[in-house]
Amino acid sequence: MNKLYPDAKTALADIVAHGQIIAVGGFGLCGIPEALIAALRNSGVRDLTAISNNAGVDGFGLGQLLETRQIRKMISSYVGENKEFERQYLSGELELEFTPQGTLAEKLRAGGAGIPAFFTPTGYGTLVAAGKETREFNGKMYVMETALVADVSLVKAWKADKAGNLVYRRTARNFNPNVATAGKITVAEAEIIVETGELDPDEIHTPGIFVHRLVHNPHPEKRIEQRTITAAKEG
Repeated sequence: MNKLYPDAKTALADIVAHGQIIAVGGFGLCGIPEALIAALRNSGVRDLTAISNNAGVDGFGLGQLLETRQIRKMISSYVGENKEFERQYLSGELELEFTPQGTLAEKLRAGGAGIPAFFTPTGYGTLVAAGKETREFNGKMYVMETALVADVSLVKAWKADKAGNLVYRRTARNFNPNVATAGKITVAEAEIIVETGELDPDEIHTPGIFVHRLVHNPHPEKRIEQRTITAAKEG
């Protein structure tokens, strides 16, 4: 089955809508689905709940959707690189569900695995646990966290075949696999697309059964959040 669409706009055209929950892969700016985020912005859908490890930066990544006020609520674990996010949150314009990074990954993994909730010690006794069920196991207190399932998941792969089997590279493998399985509909963009059957089954990270649509983006921008350069020593 060929899941390849001609472009990101076409791939999202009939599946995104106002008020949806959208999960987006990536770690910082590494491994974000750049073409799909831009297409989501251009679609004009609003009142979105965005699940992502981070909120991008001003003008790039999910920062684009914050600038256009398309995101109503963020469920994320790191937001420190985005001044517009800070402004909207502090002014009460944006809702935030702040989640520890490991907990966020497990909430997505649980959603993809059909597990409704789980217990974790992370966040017990802090604001993270406010309003949540807590329970003691073997003398230690735990917080119950519920799974996350998205209406649409957007992920970025390094390589894919036309059946939607995905291979990630390095840090891009951090959140993308969990985001891919947590979506009711998952759309992936990949830098390299090969014919079905060309990938070694042992190198596939996300099986194609979880991926519904595929977009080719051979030249992503791949920005760096904080570029640090060490001065060369003289002599």
